[in-house]
Amino acid sequence: MKSAVTTVLISADLAGRFPTISDLESVKGSFDRASARLEAAEKLSAYIDKFTADALNEVYREGTTYNQTNKDKCARDIHHYLRLINYCLVTGGTGPLDEWGISGMREIIRAQMLPTAAYIEAFAYIRDNVDIPGEMSQQAATEFKSLLDYLINALA
Repeated sequence: MKSAVTTVLISADLAGRFPTISDLESVKGSFDRASARLEAAEKLSAYIDKFTADALNEVYREGTTYNQTNKDKCARDIHHYLRLINYCLVTGGTGPLDEWGISGMREIIRAQMLPTAAYIEAFAYIRDNVDIPGEMSQQAATEFKSLLDYLINALA
């Protein structure tokens, strides 16, 4: 599983060197942000159903071009991706998304003929509409939104 520590160690090992001071500072930065990540993970756990429903209602609102029969599959997948983001917040790396979400799910979405754009719209909606004062602190929201951006870019 990729985390800040394993990423630095693997990178240094592949380069045939010991971790540098800047490598260690990046690990320290990850540890410094750990409390914000854990807050974001806790809030995401509490609001995962709300985030999923709000995004789904936005994407499948009346007048959109997406087929309503795919709505349940889309809800399942959005919820799955948000759980993976939750795992990423806890581990401090993108490993869970990379290993379980991005590489395999993109092919599954395409095989089931689900519109990838609907997922991108849903995650962008969540990113842009998180009620920061009501749901999480600014730093926790930053950690959460950076993983949403990572996922959006990977799906695009």
